[in-house]
Amino acid sequence: MSSRIEELYLEGENAIKNGNMIEAKQHYEAILLDDPQCYYAHNSLGWIYKSQFDDYKKAENHYKAAIKFGPDYPYSYYNLIYLLTELERFEDAQQLMNKCLHIPVIDKSIIYNRLGVLEEFKGNFETAIGHYKKSIKLCLNDEKIDDLKKSIIRCDYKLTL
Repeated sequence: MSSRIEELYLEGENAIKNGNMIEAKQHYEAILLDDPQCYYAHNSLGWIYKSQFDDYKKAENHYKAAIKFGPDYPYSYYNLIYLLTELERFEDAQQLMNKCLHIPVIDKSIIYNRLGVLEEFKGNFETAIGHYKKSIKLCLNDEKIDDLKKSIIRCDYKLTL
């Protein structure tokens, strides 16, 4: 990444922190004019399109471009998984998560957690609990472990309904 692209990217990130999404979007688009394969910019534009404009198709396209051009950049995978799950495209999300389990840079705890969420959405509470337990075993963050324990308790409760 050139120093100009690095500067534009950091300016875009700063604009997001200051709540100026239009400026951030302009910085990321300028990056892509110089380097259409800049996965950082694609990922950030995907986030902007999803979270600020509810343009899920553009968000998905940017996340997929980020994965294509930066296959070792984990955040694009996570963001696309969240998007697919929210859109209830469970099969697509499942396929992507299965792929992610074989990518070294991906935090497997996050993937098992999202697999749990996916199964919980589908009403498969016992399967969800199994995924949450796998996530706990791989997790090194006490707060996240507490959240995962709550997910297990929630699914146990749902099993009684």
